[in-house]
Amino acid sequence: MKNVLVVYYSQSGQLESIARNISKPFLHSEEITVTFHEIQLEKPFPFPWNKTTFFDAFPETFLQVPTTLKPVHEKILNTKFDLVLLHYQVWYLSPSIPINSFLKSAEGKKILENTPVVTINGSRNMWIMAQEKIKVLLKDANAKLVGNVALVDRAGNLISVITIVKWMFSGVKKNYLGFFPLPGVSEKDIQESTKFGETILSQFNQNELNDLQPKLVAIDAVRISPYLVTVDKTANKIFNKWSNLIYKNQKKRKLLLKIFYVYLFLAIWLISPIVYILHLITYPFKLKTIKKETQYYQGV
Repeated sequence: MKNVLVVYYSQSGQLESIARNISKPFLHSEEITVTFHEIQLEKPFPFPWNKTTFFDAFPETFLQVPTTLKPVHEKILNTKFDLVLLHYQVWYLSPSIPINSFLKSAEGKKILENTPVVTINGSRNMWIMAQEKIKVLLKDANAKLVGNVALVDRAGNLISVITIVKWMFSGVKKNYLGFFPLPGVSEKDIQESTKFGETILSQFNQNELNDLQPKLVAIDAVRISPYLVTVDKTANKIFNKWSNLIYKNQKKRKLLLKIFYVYLFLAIWLISPIVYILHLITYPFKLKTIKKETQYYQGV
């Protein structure tokens, strides 16, 4: 018998749905035992969020400051897993606090040590730099990254900002104003994600996980938007300055978070469209770089 662990943290239920769909092929195998582990916090984040708690999570999220988790079940800690399917969300262009806390915890490191890992993220659209941070955390845990799947909201960047924010602050997933698309990863993409599980299972059964990622890319597991890569990298530099400023000035935290909110609003609605126009103008001159970056970010 082989042991597979499915790890996830989900507030709305979207990532849990992705996790269960991708793991379906494994559940049908009589030679594999599948265990699910939902990361739980000692002090849970609210859902739906409110404006104060949502922005208050920014500094610690971006700086990857861990929080206290509820203990992992002893049976999981005492099992040597042959594969871990690690599902995570992106908060503020970084791994969410729950997944970051799990990867940095002694329990998480014990589970992942010398173990192949496939990362699966369900995000709005910008996940590139968060995945780079996940790579570092997995390396620190002495785990081996063998595959990656990125499921995103396929709506346009500014449209998805409106729909996701409405969802996060209301807790209700619906067509905003009756004509905006549903927020988050589409139900069609979630249901069809089982195909990624089938590919992972096939390679797992053949002991060929080292060749997994090209096969996942071939079935559309990772789409790269050169424009969003540029925005992600640029925003990470800016977020780094803001998060350090706020985190190091706790007495002025509330005021600084209010200023950050205003900045973020202006950045999304004024600066990002300008960046997009500049991207279109310079695109023909960056084809070689874009091709190189695409190949890198589609890999592991």
